[in-house]
Amino acid sequence: MPRLILFNKPYGVLSQFTDRGTPSPRPTLSDFIDLPQVYPAGRLDQDSEGLLLLTDDGRLQARIADPRFKMAKTYLAQVEGVVEEAAIELLRQGILLKDGRTRPAEARRIADPDLWPRNPPIRVRQSVPDCWLELKISEGRNRQVRRMTAAIGHPTLRLVRSAIGGWVLGDLKPGEWKPAPPDTFT
Repeated sequence: MPRLILFNKPYGVLSQFTDRGTPSPRPTLSDFIDLPQVYPAGRLDQDSEGLLLLTDDGRLQARIADPRFKMAKTYLAQVEGVVEEAAIELLRQGILLKDGRTRPAEARRIADPDLWPRNPPIRVRQSVPDCWLELKISEGRNRQVRRMTAAIGHPTLRLVRSAIGGWVLGDLKPGEWKPAPPDTFT
């Protein structure tokens, strides 16, 4: 039976087990997870937080990470400014980025989520309001959510992945991990 781990990746941590080629090593998964033979199923940028799945099964890893399988990923994005419904509708239609049009996203404004404090905190500007969006996408382009929100004029200040398919972050605190229930990935 494959092993699947749910991990709440903190801000500033690389989605890999080693940091090669830098004079001062950055935090990696090995600072939090000491399990042999598990590998990330997909990536989460260093400056993004939240759910990262790790597995010891190559086929499961591909099914989770490969965009061909269109596994939905849900993000909570704190963005600069107050997003109007017209801009959210653009996200729902798909956004034209430099590397092509995105698939339509499920997008909506949400109330401020109950999240842990980010360390370091985001830069707050008193003269510029912010709000939160929930976006569900089924592809995984590099920094896609950040590029989508920037394209509608609302740069992302904080980005937290809350779900991948049916797996949810739940009450995991940053840096914590737990095995996924076996019946969730058959």
